[in-house]
Amino acid sequence: MAERRVNVGWAEGLHARPASIFVRAATAAGVPVTIAKADGNPVNAASMLAVLGLGAQGGEEIVLASDAEGADAALDRLARLVSEGLEELPETV
Repeated sequence: MAERRVNVGWAEGLHARPASIFVRAATAAGVPVTIAKADGNPVNAASMLAVLGLGAQGGEEIVLASDAEGADAALDRLARLVSEGLEELPETV
């Protein structure tokens, strides 16, 4: 299983707008991805309700994971999006 551990770069955490950006990127990744707090249970990264339910705060560590073929590239893009707290979905994601 491929995995990336990153700190949430959005000051407000994964709430509302940042969660929406992340969920769109996870959906576009083309592989199933889970997201979890470092000490929590993984949830579907393509589910807005599940991502909001994590309550991940800015600076908190999260774990992105997938066991699908091609997951490394998708996880790298998602990890960059989260760690840099990007304001919009870049074309490369």
